Amino acid sequence: MKFRNLEAVRYIIKEATGLEITYAYEDLVFPEHMAFLIQFNDANEKNLFCYFHNDCNPEDKNQLYKRLSDVALEDSITLENKGSFSLEQKSEEVEIHFQA
Repeated sequence: MKFRNLEAVRYIIKEATGLEITYAYEDLVFPEHMAFLIQFNDANEKNLFCYFHNDCNPEDKNQLYKRLSDVALEDSITLENKGSFSLEQKSEEVEIHFQA
C-alpha cells in the first residue's frame, strides 16, 4: 500500500484557502466547494497534481493555484497544474472526467 500524506495536503489546502477536506478517496482529495481537487503523485511523494473544476473562473484559478503552490513549497512539495475536471452524476455514483 502506498503512503499518502493526507495531513500535508490538509495543511496546504487549509493554509492557502481556509477550506477543509470534505472527502478523500484513493489518490484524490476533495476540498469544500470542489473548485479544485488534489491528486497524489505515486511516483513522487513530494509532488502533487492539481485539477480545477471546469467552471472555475480563470482569474480565481490562477490566484488559488498561486496560493496553493506557495504553501506547498514551504514543505518542499511541488504542485503541478494538470488541467481541469468535471463531475457527472450517474445514478448514485459520480464520475470524474479529467481534461488536460
